[in-house]
Amino acid sequence: MNSSTVLGFFGGLGVVAFALLYEGDVSVYISVHAFIIVFGGGFFAVLYATPMDVFLGSWRAMLGAFKKENFDQAQLITLMSELAAVARKDGLMALEGREMPHKFVQRGLQLLIDGADEASLNSQLKDEIAGVKARHGLKQESIKAWVELGPAYGMIGTLIGLVSMMGNMSDPKLVGKGMATALLGTLYGAVVANTFFGPMAGKLKNNTAREVAYCELAIEGLRAIARADSPRAMTDKLSARLNSADRQIVQVAA
Repeated sequence: MNSSTVLGFFGGLGVVAFALLYEGDVSVYISVHAFIIVFGGGFFAVLYATPMDVFLGSWRAMLGAFKKENFDQAQLITLMSELAAVARKDGLMALEGREMPHKFVQRGLQLLIDGADEASLNSQLKDEIAGVKARHGLKQESIKAWVELGPAYGMIGTLIGLVSMMGNMSDPKLVGKGMATALLGTLYGAVVANTFFGPMAGKLKNNTAREVAYCELAIEGLRAIARADSPRAMTDKLSARLNSADRQIVQVAA
């Protein structure tokens, strides 16, 4: 599990839950009417705004954010150095059958073994990265649509509640019900945007940036292997992308 996603998600929910419980009677914060308007309306509005495959893919992406991802660049550089040493000694075919930590690296290594030169290797893998960015971007836009539409439907709920309240001023019970819908619609919209989907969109954007940086580092390593660069020269070049702590890890491993 991805610890930061789990802690952040449930921590945020916990803070909201604590605030509700601290006030005593939680039942005053429950309105089926407001819930249906905000969550039901938002659901269909986002579905309306995005293609079905992107909409479904966005939910899978959100579930995937809770899984632990391995984008350890220091580990990747160490691996590339080992592969370069084997390739220089025994040839590229000696790399056949090796399991890589990421499917992108596996794909690149197989292209190298199959005889792709440096230029075609670089071109094909860059195209794959462009595809990853495009696919991830569409899903993230679908999630970000909730950030806009959730509060918008919360405002719709607020207006409906206010109209109901104003139309039934003679009946105190209906006035209270309308006021609850009005206030809770805004509350639910804010929770949807700022507790669920806003942070999730940011998390997935960050994950994409980390994955792209990892894949770009893999490309440079594979290109170095294609050129038959020395493992030491390749390690020194790739390590320039790392922070000082990770660079120290690579130097120790070397």
